[in-house]
Amino acid sequence: MPKRSPDHPVDARKRRASLPPACPAPDVPTPLLGGLTPAQFMRKYWQKKPLLIRQAIPDIEAPLTRDELFALADSDDVESRLITHFRRRWAFEHGPFSPDELPTPRTRQWTLLVQGVDLHDDRARALLERFRFAPDARLDDLMISYASDGGGVGPHFDSYDVFLLQVHGKRRWRIGAQRDLSLQEGLPLKILANFQPEEEWVLEPGDMLYLPPHIAHDGIAEGECMTCSIGFRSPSTSELTSQFLYWLAERGTDDGNRQPTLYRDPDQPAVTHPAQLPPALVERVGAVLAKVRWSDADVSSFVGSWLSEPKANVVFDAPEKPLDEARFVTRAAKYGITLDRRTILLYDSRSYYLNGEQYLLKEARKWLPALADSRSMDGKRFVTLSHDSCMTVLLHEWYRAGWIRVGVLA
Repeated sequence: MPKRSPDHPVDARKRRASLPPACPAPDVPTPLLGGLTPAQFMRKYWQKKPLLIRQAIPDIEAPLTRDELFALADSDDVESRLITHFRRRWAFEHGPFSPDELPTPRTRQWTLLVQGVDLHDDRARALLERFRFAPDARLDDLMISYASDGGGVGPHFDSYDVFLLQVHGKRRWRIGAQRDLSLQEGLPLKILANFQPEEEWVLEPGDMLYLPPHIAHDGIAEGECMTCSIGFRSPSTSELTSQFLYWLAERGTDDGNRQPTLYRDPDQPAVTHPAQLPPALVERVGAVLAKVRWSDADVSSFVGSWLSEPKANVVFDAPEKPLDEARFVTRAAKYGITLDRRTILLYDSRSYYLNGEQYLLKEARKWLPALADSRSMDGKRFVTLSHDSCMTVLLHEWYRAGWIRVGVLA
């Protein structure tokens, strides 16, 4: 898909038209949530019970056309999956898929899932922005599901919160809060063995269904359709534990010693059972592990760094002909700046976390939280802050790395 160069911002009129709609304020009712305020929704429904919202986004159009989505699925750096249910047999394949590898739209009962579309298209990223009433640290990605008539992925459950937004055609959803989450054996997909739906609706463009974790659901396309799934990260306890311990090990100082302390056993006697674990070794390892300590600051550093780490397939595009710092400042003062759609910027009271790295806030405390929350800074605000050379130097570095853009792209 053609892209406008980051070095050439669009004119002001086009810039205003392409600005993503602001996420709703916590105490302002919004059609996106069926007339509820985000605060009411989070209190009553989030992680608690499903919510059907008719015309959450009236007159919505799919972020990508069918052909654009198919082209994206042909890319090596895009995660895509093809699910078919031909002759009552489920089949599952990973992409990329060339155009001739996909069934025709006239063929019934197949589905193409394209993950992380927001990483590759500004229109999808703009749609994702509407859901930032939940913390960015929880927001995962926007997946687009294309299905031919009768297409679906079978009755299943997810371990995360999801908004299912219909953007083209119709899809019939059946859901149930069942306790039996056992799966059918011998299938390439995780399909429930004993699905027992309790409610059923047909969603049309603009309609949306919110589902908390572990609500069983089954969506079947009625004719050709496209659904956007806005998913939220829900790391498991084992994932958190293993990642945190790895993070600690990577950053361990070994009690401040430059060289790591090695295991020593000068009193180890000769043995007659060499395969037996030495009790002294086990005792020593236990003593070492018992000394492992961490603080609240360590946990915050880990969480910020880990959750701001871009996905493995993310590659940032540096400008082909980058502006020098003076020209960058002039352009940014006129057009403002915007975080690249792939950039993850989080912060806490001490630090900010940019694409997996931690930095102390210090002077950036004056402007960085506002940039992280809004993901943009208009020209007037940039001019106000541009007397701070530390800010302009830092933002110019981000611009050269492809982490921010000048202006707002159309």
